[in-house]
Formats: sequence, C-alpha cells, structure tokens
Amino acid sequence: MGNELLDALYILENEKGISREVLIDAIEAALISAYRRNFNQAQNVRIDLNLGKGTMRVFARKDVVDEVFDSRLEISVEEARAIDPNYQLEDIVEMEVTPKDFGRIAAQTAKQVVTQRVREAERGIIYAEFIDREEDIMTGIVQRQDSRFIYVSLGKIEALLPVNEQMPNEQYKPHDRIKVFITKVEKTSKGPQIFVSRSHPGLLKRLFEIEVPEIFDGTVEIKSVAREAGDRSKISVHSENEEVDPVGSCVGQKGQRVQAIVNELKGEKIDIVKWSENPVIFVANALSPSKVLEVIVKEEEKATTVIVPDYQLSLAIGKRGQNARLAAKLTGWKIDIKSETEAREAGIYPVEEQEFLLSRDSYVNEEDIDFEEDNE
Repeated sequence: MGNELLDALYILENEKGISREVLIDAIEAALISAYRRNFNQAQNVRIDLNLGKGTMRVFARKDVVDEVFDSRLEISVEEARAIDPNYQLEDIVEMEVTPKDFGRIAAQTAKQVVTQRVREAERGIIYAEFIDREEDIMTGIVQRQDSRFIYVSLGKIEALLPVNEQMPNEQYKPHDRIKVFITKVEKTSKGPQIFVSRSHPGLLKRLFEIEVPEIFDGTVEIKSVAREAGDRSKISVHSENEEVDPVGSCVGQKGQRVQAIVNELKGEKIDIVKWSENPVIFVANALSPSKVLEVIVKEEEKATTVIVPDYQLSLAIGKRGQNARLAAKLTGWKIDIKSETEAREAGIYPVEEQEFLLSRDSYVNEEDIDFEEDNE
C-alpha cells in the first residue's frame, strides 16, 4: 500500500499541481473521519501515517486532569503516570487505539473525502489562475448553449457568456474559436465561475493591445473607448512622442491592423480618433467622419454645442443618433449638434470675436484649430 500511495501522491502533485502536503492533510482528515464513523468513537485522535511503510496508526489524545469527567477525552494523573512517570497536569497523553481491521474500512471510507479535498484544491488552483485574468482576453471554444448562456471552454474550465454580453450580429456554433473578455471571476460552493463578454469595450481595447505593438509597449495610449457591439465603436488614442502618429499606428499599413480587429468582431466598424485634453478639439475629432465648423464649450455643465455644415448634419448625428451618442461616451461631454443654418438663426454662429476668445481661451491655441472656415 505504501508504494501505491506514494505513486498516487506523485501523480496528483505533478499532473494536478496539488502540493503533497495538501494531499496528506486530506488523507489524515479522511482517516480520522473514517475512524469516528465506523468505530463510533468521539475522542480526540491523531493519525500517524507512514508513507514509506504504508502503515496507519490511530492515537487517542487525552488531557491529564485531577478528576476525570469524560474518559474519552481525559485521563487522571495517576493513570498517566502509570504510563510515564514524567506526565504532569495539563499534559496530553497519546495512546494507540488502532482497530485490527482499520486499514480496510479506512480505505473505503476515506476515498470520498480524499476525492473531495483534491477537487477543492483543484478548484482553488483554477480560481487563483483566473482571478488574475479578470479584464483580460482569452481564446475559447464554444461548447454548447441554452436560453441563458453560451458555454465557452477556456481549457481547465467552462466560462459563461450571458445573452446580454453576446454580439447581436454573431451566431455561435459548437467548436467555434472566439476571443472573449473576462468580466468577473467568482468563488462559489461548486467551484470558480467565470463570466465572459463579447460586447464589453474592454475586448476592443485588449484586441488593439494585441494587434498594435506601439500600444503594447506604451508608445501609444488608449485614452477612451465607446462601443455599440456588433455595429460601431470609437476609440481615442494619444502619444507623448510627437514623432509617432497614434492613429496611423492603430490603422497600420494599408489598414491591416485595424482590419484584423474588424474581422475578429465580425465587421464592426471602428473609428480611431486622436485624443486631446482640449475639449474643443477632442469633441470635433470624436464626431469623425463629419466635419465641424465650431465647438462651443459650457464647462460648468460639461456640455458642448457643435455646429456643422447643413449637408453634414445627418452624418454628424449618425443613424439613430449613433455617431453623436458614441462621441459623447468617448469624450465624456454632452454634445448638442446644430446645423449652420440653425446656429445662425439662433444667433450663436458665427461666434463674436470677443466671445470666442472668452469661451475658448483656456482650451485652444490658435494653431490647434483646424475647423472649416466660415463661408462668409
């Protein structure tokens, strides 16, 4: 039995990644449970497990007391000193109480407990591995689906892809390989539970980090992401290095880098815009591909009024307001879009010279402004 047990410990330690100490603790706990259950004993016991010899011995542990109230847990000073004259009050006496057929019964009874401990240890290892992968991207394989989830294999565990985290333009079939964003890792009584997403803005950010070396090494920084999964997204980028074009880095030669991400997201359109701490410039950039005549900032309300040429109004607003909505999410500013004609009728365009300077002095340097010239 000794060699078999040692071999089993070696296999579990190397294949499952569970330390030998954890397994030995599990076996000892199982043997104590087996002894108490099968021999109707309630005393405090210790198991001496000799892996080399393959032996198991049970020792009852009793406190040395003046007066014995429970002989299963206590022993008098006189009885203790009959065993060893050196025993004193409050010492612990150990006496072997191994039953004759303990090995057979213990092996049968302990099997379930050991299996459970091993399962718990495996779950702990998986949890520790995946809790560090929260907000990271992984490639998984679609296994099956029901009315609530698609189950995606991540190797050691199946992750849950909820309906509201799926992309509306995608159909998922068994054995499909997909990239997913890990949104949450929970520890439950049934083991770790991993929730993933295909619609989270973080997926888009991680895909750019993988595809664009300048983002991965920190030369280009992603400042913000706004996404309506499966349809359109906007991403703002910035580089402290003036020699690096952050937008061009993300697009890649002949659009290869961004096209790889578009393909992964099944045709989702992606606008890449240059970030600026100047809200006038940033809001104008965020409304790409529409052209902007003027951005009027109301700082206390964190709101802007954007004036665009009449023929660009529908483009600036976008289908069902999507372009304006994404630009607002990307910049963090409220955006009210007006056509040039509306703005002139309202008397807010063109902006008076003095008003222009007062409203934008803290934001704009003259050389930064690159809007369309006033026609008049």
